[in-house]
Amino acid sequence: MKNMFRILMWVVLIAVGFIAGVSWKSTDSTATVVTEKGDSAVATSPVNALPSNRRPIAEPEKMTPGELHTISLFENATPSVAFITTTTLRRDYWTRNVTEIPRGSGSAFVWDKEGHIITNFHVIEGADGAQVTLADQSSWEATLVGAAPEKDLAVLKIEAPADLLQPIPVGSSERLRVGQAVYAIGNPFGLDQTLTTGIISALGREINSVGGVPIKDVIQTDAAINPGNSGGPLLDSSGRLIGVNTAIYSPSGAYAGIGFSIPVDVVSWVVPDLIQFGKVNRPVLGVELADQQFTDRFRLEGALIINVIPGGGAEKAGLEGTRRDRYGRLELGDIITAVDDAPITSRADLILVLEKYKAGETVKVRFLRGEEELERDLVLGSTSSR
Repeated sequence: MKNMFRILMWVVLIAVGFIAGVSWKSTDSTATVVTEKGDSAVATSPVNALPSNRRPIAEPEKMTPGELHTISLFENATPSVAFITTTTLRRDYWTRNVTEIPRGSGSAFVWDKEGHIITNFHVIEGADGAQVTLADQSSWEATLVGAAPEKDLAVLKIEAPADLLQPIPVGSSERLRVGQAVYAIGNPFGLDQTLTTGIISALGREINSVGGVPIKDVIQTDAAINPGNSGGPLLDSSGRLIGVNTAIYSPSGAYAGIGFSIPVDVVSWVVPDLIQFGKVNRPVLGVELADQQFTDRFRLEGALIINVIPGGGAEKAGLEGTRRDRYGRLELGDIITAVDDAPITSRADLILVLEKYKAGETVKVRFLRGEEELERDLVLGSTSSR
């Protein structure tokens, strides 16, 4: 009985000691901290008290002038940037019903208040329909006005109210410098209104167009350009258009640090013709040229004339096309080797050289006829009159 009483007393003493200890710790943890604002003590909760080796988290710093500039540029430019989705028609094999299915997507921008929208030709190539979504998320059915596959440019038109259309400010690509800051806005992977920044990495690059003609003086940039950015604007630090994002160099198909943009000076030259004529109104010699594979097969250097168009400048100047003799043997036509002082080594060279001229101007054409080198003055015609 005495042993039971002793055990009970020890249990009571232990319990009382535990309760007293907990009560003392709770009272001690409510510390008084002298604030930096004065000498008066303020009770603080242990949850809010900071360890002695940590400082309070500082409020966010103000944004730098560079950040504010980028934000302003993006907010001013985005109303001019559009998102394009294309569709194609497919007929069901069993029911013969025609359905419209999604085909692809890309970027674009507003050119004028009349509703003309600029994008890459490869964005809408092969599509049966296109829909343009503006920055306010309104969507509009688009019609194709004109295309220049050799420049990878196309013009669409939407019937949207003028107050929803904010034309993009157009700059110049003539005096761009490597190292200059650039800003790309587009819809990579369908994520609309995406901004990436970088610099001009190189100038004077050359890429192949959908039409098989090289595009020269292309801008190379390290601003991230991914699938879906095609057709979107490349801007300078003033928010002006200096290029149209068109391609990337990537083994994987995604961004790898090298993107290409068609210079805006080419856009400013091509787009008015596409709006007015539906195609580029370029000067022409009045000839049909052989494909490059044909001239390569015969190891010819220059642009081989296959046919001379009746009434054109080439016919009036006396140039001759390819024909067969009375025995069916092929007789090669004249091979153009120079226009004025510009050497011509291929079909593409001739097309690019003629871009420097206007219809109605006279040029000196140097060509080979057999083993003989000849030269003629030729008045350039126009594609709009063909």
